[in-house]
Amino acid sequence: MAHSHGHPHSHGQGHAHGHAHGHLHGGDGRIGWAAAVNIGLTVVQIVAGVLSGSLMLIADALHNLSDAMSLLIAWAARRIARRPADDRMTFGYARAEVVAALINFTTLVIVGLYLAWEAIARLFDPQPIEGWTVVIVAGVALVIDVITAALVYAQAKDSLNMRAAFLHNLADAGASVAVILGGIVVIVWDWRLADPLLTLLISAWVIRHALVEMGETVRILMNAAPEAPTAEEARDTLAGLEAVTSVHHLHLWRLDERRLSLEAHLVSLAETPAALADLRRAARAALSERHGIEHATLEIEHVDDACEAREGGAPSAQGRPAV
Repeated sequence: MAHSHGHPHSHGQGHAHGHAHGHLHGGDGRIGWAAAVNIGLTVVQIVAGVLSGSLMLIADALHNLSDAMSLLIAWAARRIARRPADDRMTFGYARAEVVAALINFTTLVIVGLYLAWEAIARLFDPQPIEGWTVVIVAGVALVIDVITAALVYAQAKDSLNMRAAFLHNLADAGASVAVILGGIVVIVWDWRLADPLLTLLISAWVIRHALVEMGETVRILMNAAPEAPTAEEARDTLAGLEAVTSVHHLHLWRLDERRLSLEAHLVSLAETPAALADLRRAARAALSERHGIEHATLEIEHVDDACEAREGGAPSAQGRPAV
C-alpha cells in the first residue's frame, strides 16, 4: 500500500495563486485608501440622512459601509494569507477571510431587514424630507463610488475576492443614482413615498446579495465540493487511468475560494515501486491538467487488499477491468 501527497509546495496553491501573489503588496495601499474613504462617506451619509429625514440615504450609507467592510476584509486577508502554515493552522490562514465574510453577510441581512421594517412603517406615515440635502450627499457618494471602483479595478483582474469588492462598488454607484433620482422626485413633486419605496428596493438588493454570498461562504466552511469540477468528474478522471481498477473514499473540497484539495483511495494492480511512482505521477498530472487540483492526497491499494472490499463495498467508480 502506498500513500502520496500530490502538492508541489507547502500551500498547494497552483499557478493561479502564484500569479495573484505578486500583486498582494502593490495593491494594499489602494485598498486601504478605498476602505477609509468609504467609511468616511458612510459617516457623512448617516448624518445627512438623519438631518434630512431620508431613510433611503441611510440605507445607501449602510450599503457603503458593507463595501468598506468587504474591502477591509480583503485587505486583512491579503496580509493574513502571507503567513505560512504552522503546527496549529496546518492548512494555513486563508479561511480567516471566509469566516469574516460570513459575519459580514449575516450583519448585512440583519441591517437589510431592519431598513425594510422602517421603510414599511414610513409607507403608512411618510416623513418630510430635505430633498436638496439628499441629492447633494448622494451626488458626492456617486463620485466617491466611482473613484473607489477605479482604485480596486487593477486588483480585480486576478482575484475573485477583489472582483467581488469591485462589483460591490459598482452596485453602490447604482444605488447612489437611485437616491439622487428619489431626491429629485421629492424636490419636484414632493412625493414622500419615493423615500421608503427606494429604501425597500435597496434593502431587497442588499439582502438578496448577502444571502447568495452567504450560501457560498457556508459551503466553503462545510467543506462542500465545488460546482466545478464536481466530485464525480474528479472520480471519473482517476478511474480512467490505465493502472486504476476502482476509486473510493474520494473527498473534494475547497480550502478557500481559490484552492482545491482532494483525497482518494485508488485500487490498482501496481506492485513494484516504479509502477506505483508512475501511477502517482499520472494521477497528479491528470487532476492538475483537467481540473486545476494541485493539492491531492492519494492512497494506493492493491486489489487483493483494498479497504473497499474489507468494509463491504463503499461507493466507488470502476476503472479499467483487472486482467
